[in-house]
Amino acid sequence: MSVIVTVTLVAGNLGLIFLLMTVPLGLRTVTASRVIKADGNRLWQALWPFGSDAGWSGEILSAEPLESEGTALIELSWEGRDGRPIERKARFEDVREGSYFSMMVVEDTALDPSFWANYRETAELASEGDGTRVTLTQTDRYRGVAFLIFRFFAMRRELSKLDVWAATGTYRKGGWFEHPLSQIGFAVLSACILWPFFGLNLGGLALAAILTSVVALHELGHMAAFRLTGHRRARMIFIPLLGGIAIGGRPYDSRFEVAFVALMGAGFSAFLVPVLIAASGLANGEGHRLAAMLLATLAGCASLFNIANLVPVWKFDGGQVLRQICPGPTALALASFLLLSALLALGWRVGFSPSFLLVAGAVFSALSLITMGSGVKPRHELKPIQPFDRLAMAGALLAVFAIHGYGMLWASAQLM
Repeated sequence: MSVIVTVTLVAGNLGLIFLLMTVPLGLRTVTASRVIKADGNRLWQALWPFGSDAGWSGEILSAEPLESEGTALIELSWEGRDGRPIERKARFEDVREGSYFSMMVVEDTALDPSFWANYRETAELASEGDGTRVTLTQTDRYRGVAFLIFRFFAMRRELSKLDVWAATGTYRKGGWFEHPLSQIGFAVLSACILWPFFGLNLGGLALAAILTSVVALHELGHMAAFRLTGHRRARMIFIPLLGGIAIGGRPYDSRFEVAFVALMGAGFSAFLVPVLIAASGLANGEGHRLAAMLLATLAGCASLFNIANLVPVWKFDGGQVLRQICPGPTALALASFLLLSALLALGWRVGFSPSFLLVAGAVFSALSLITMGSGVKPRHELKPIQPFDRLAMAGALLAVFAIHGYGMLWASAQLM
């Protein structure tokens, strides 16, 4: 890629990340509305947490009023870090039986109370024709549009499923977005978006497909780690241009779990890179030059992508691992400096120009500033990492770095 194309791609990604995760939006209200052909009282019994059909979606397991007037303890089907259902203390205001209620969350067993400080949701029902118009709103203070967009589509999905439930009496789990075929479609779309950046030819298409495959393998590593640490559900979502994200089935329980899941993205590919190198050498020895070049390109892309994810940036895998295993801010700063220096030295050894490496360092610094503090604070501190686990994760980080570093050096020698 030319310098202009590279700068455009990097600047576009930085701007998109800032827009999605960091730009301050202040208090915003998200609204979704739908006319459902059902009796208003039946829909009220489903939406009101104390209604006879409050468990229609399986989300609410139970709701009990507390001594404080207008408050209740709601047990949800979502798993907490201990594998038990999350409990939420809520306060209700302006309740109009059968037509309207407003709810605020005081606290729950998963997130710090500050997360709910500005949150408020309402449900309103009004007769319209031969049905009932259901209007849901959620008000909160947002940084970045990603969570705001998520809540909007989550409310639309809730209304759609409520409509199906009202008509059939059954709740249909899942949706088209996370369906495997939809995710394959998003992966194909991601490859098509990347294709022009590598050249609108067969070589460019191959590179785009290889990079998309590398992203998928990386996220599969995270998913495998989620399962190994006790998450009964884990899924991967492709985000065109930005890549993909693996999502666990419950909050993290310990610092070791955070470090292990973060490192396994690159760790999974670390098992594949030596196999790709050996397969490329075998194909070359048999005279299959094209296959050897494709395998070498895959090994090089996998090594470059995964080692870039080890950069000590706040939300990158490397930054997450270091924050869990370093015993204090001084050790964290020193480890981050050494890891970033090693990455830049490797880039120089592979053949990247000093000016490009300086720009890369500036981009990584910008990414760290953009994403710093963007995580959600848990209700309770994570379980501390044990000394042996700390050393094991540090050794694993060095091993993964070494394998991918060798993969980059080998691939650059083969492809030049």
